Amino acid sequence: MAKVDIAFALLAQQPIPADHGYVLYGALSRTVPLLHSSNGIGVHPIRGQQIGDRRLSVTSRSRLVLRVDTENISAVLPLASKQLDVASARLHVGIPQVWALQPSTALRSRMVTTKNCQEQSRFELELRRQLDDLLVSPEVIVTIPKRRTLRIKDKEVVGYEVILEGLTAEESLAVQQVGLGGRRHMGCGVFVPKGRPQGDSHE
Repeated sequence: MAKVDIAFALLAQQPIPADHGYVLYGALSRTVPLLHSSNGIGVHPIRGQQIGDRRLSVTSRSRLVLRVDTENISAVLPLASKQLDVASARLHVGIPQVWALQPSTALRSRMVTTKNCQEQSRFELELRRQLDDLLVSPEVIVTIPKRRTLRIKDKEVVGYEVILEGLTAEESLAVQQVGLGGRRHMGCGVFVPKGRPQGDSHE
């Protein structure tokens, strides 16, 4: 089943947490019950302007972007014109656009998580196993620039930024369609062409 990105314009008067994956997932789930099931929906991190104190200001270029199977587009469209409560900040969701996935020789995900990935060496082995499952060549260059964390209630989950370079068109689309690791509902393991910020407009 082919996937697309559904991108909704956003307006907000208050900043949201920079680490917003879990609270955004909760807000979305209250409006789109499909997010609770195992459906492969990915939620891109919202991009905005860092304003300090681990807060993010929503800008005119910020978007709420969901990666969904084409058959699930109608299930997420009710988000349009809704208000989402994200850590006490009100996000006003606007009209969506549909973006087709584009192949790129280089892809990036802000954060990828796997089981027992506190140690980078173990994370790299699991990442390679998942790339093998997607028939991604071992010649593809894997770079891990940063260790990151995701707060889920009172615990922090460890993950890593991942960049893949030297992909064929088929490999690139496979990684974007399936993703790597878990917690894609919370913004993890969702890949976009390197150089295109996640959660930003295509303008």
